[in-house]
Amino acid sequence: MPASVASILIMSIDQPGLPSTEASTNPPDPGGAPATSMTTARSLAPDLARGAMLLLIAVANAWGHLYGRAVGLGYRPLAGTSLDSIVDTVVAFAVDDRSRPMFAILYGYGIATMAARMAARGADRRQVRSVLRRRSLGLLALGALHAALLFSGDILGIYGAIGLVALLLVDRRRATLVRWGWVSFGLMLAGSTGLTLLALAGPSEPVVTADTYLASVPERLVEWSVTLMLSTMVLFVLNQVVLGILLARSGWIDRPVEHRTQLARVGVGALVVNLLANLPWALAVGGVWRPEGAMVVVLDVLHVASGVMMGLGYICLIAWAAARLTVRRAATGSATTRVTGWVAAVGRRSLTCYLLQSALMAPVLAAWGLGYGGTWGTATATGFAVGVWAVTVLVAVALERAGRRGPFEVVLRRITYGRPRAMVPAAPSVTAAQPVPQAQAGLS
Repeated sequence: MPASVASILIMSIDQPGLPSTEASTNPPDPGGAPATSMTTARSLAPDLARGAMLLLIAVANAWGHLYGRAVGLGYRPLAGTSLDSIVDTVVAFAVDDRSRPMFAILYGYGIATMAARMAARGADRRQVRSVLRRRSLGLLALGALHAALLFSGDILGIYGAIGLVALLLVDRRRATLVRWGWVSFGLMLAGSTGLTLLALAGPSEPVVTADTYLASVPERLVEWSVTLMLSTMVLFVLNQVVLGILLARSGWIDRPVEHRTQLARVGVGALVVNLLANLPWALAVGGVWRPEGAMVVVLDVLHVASGVMMGLGYICLIAWAAARLTVRRAATGSATTRVTGWVAAVGRRSLTCYLLQSALMAPVLAAWGLGYGGTWGTATATGFAVGVWAVTVLVAVALERAGRRGPFEVVLRRITYGRPRAMVPAAPSVTAAQPVPQAQAGLS
C-alpha cells in the first residue's frame, strides 16, 4: 500500500514537461502563464485551501495541548467519555497527519510560485535561491520564537529547515524531484515506524508539563528542537514539499477551471485511499478495537502514508470547488458566497492566523495558564479549537476590510526582501473573478 500511494501522489500530477535550470538558469513558470498574470493576479483556490487548512490544524493541535493523563494510540488521553471516543475517531480519520501534509504541499507550491515569479521578473538562479534562503531562515526563526513562547508543536521551523533543502530542488527537472520525493517518502515511513516501535516499547505515562511560564520555556524549546532535528534528518516532509512544487508547475490550482477532471479524480481517489488505509487506525484511536504488536506498526504506516494522499486530495477538492464557483459566476454573474471570502481572507494571512491560534489556545489550555488542558477531554478541546479558528476568521476579515496584510506576513516579507513593498488594498471580499495581488501571500 505505501508504494502504491506514493506512485499515485507523484504520477498523478499532470506535469506538462516544463524546462528546468538543469538546462536553463531560470526556474520555470509553474503554470506556463505570462509574467503579467503572475504579478497581478492571485488564484482563489490556494487561499481557500490555506484558510480551510488552518481549521484542520487548529483541531489537530488541540489535543496536543492536553496533559497530565496517560495516553493511548494517537497520544489521546485514556478513559475519556463516549463523545471523546467519537471525536477521536473522526479527527484521526479526517485530520491527524492530513493537515500537516496539506500545509507542506501548499508550502512547496508557494516557494515554486515565488521562484517562477522572480524568474519572470528577470532574477537569475542565484538571486532566487538567496531570497528563498532568507525566507526559510525567517520561518526557522519565527518557529523558534513560537516554540519558546507558546507551542512546542510548532511546524514553521520544520518547514524553514526543509525549505533550505527544497531551494536546491525548486528549479530541477521533474525526474530529479521524483527521485528526492521517493527517498523522502521512504525515510518518512521508516522514521514513523521507528517512533511507533519506541512508543510500544515504553510505558504510556502521563505527560508532565511545567506549571509556571518561565519553567515551561526551556521544556518547549527542548521538545521542539528534538522534533526539528529528527524531522530534518529524515527529510520527513520533503516529499510533500516536492508534491507542492509539481502542483505549482501543473497549474492545477492556479487555473482550476482547466483541470476540473484531474482535480476531481485525485480528490475522489484520495478519499477512497483514506477510507481503506486509515479507517482501521482511526477506529483503534477511538477505542473501537485494540490492535497489538506488529498490527499497530502496520496501521500507523498506512495512516501516515495515506495522510500524504489525503493532504493532496483536500487541496484538489478545494480547488475543484473554486473552479465550480468560477464557472457559476461566469454563467450567472453571481458573486461567491460571503463565507468563501472569509475563508480566503484567512488563507491570505495564514502565518498570522496560525500563530494567533497558539496565542489563543496556550494560555487557556497550558498548565502555566488556566490549565484546562489538564481536565478537558478531546471533544471539549476540539470544540474550543473550532471557536479559536472562528476568532482568527474575524481578525482576518477585519484586516481584509482595512486593506492590511497580517502583521507576521509583513515581518516575514521584510526578512525575505529586506524592505517593505507597497500594499495594494484588498477588496472586502474575494470572488473568483476578483483576484488579489500575489504579494499578499502568507505562508505561500
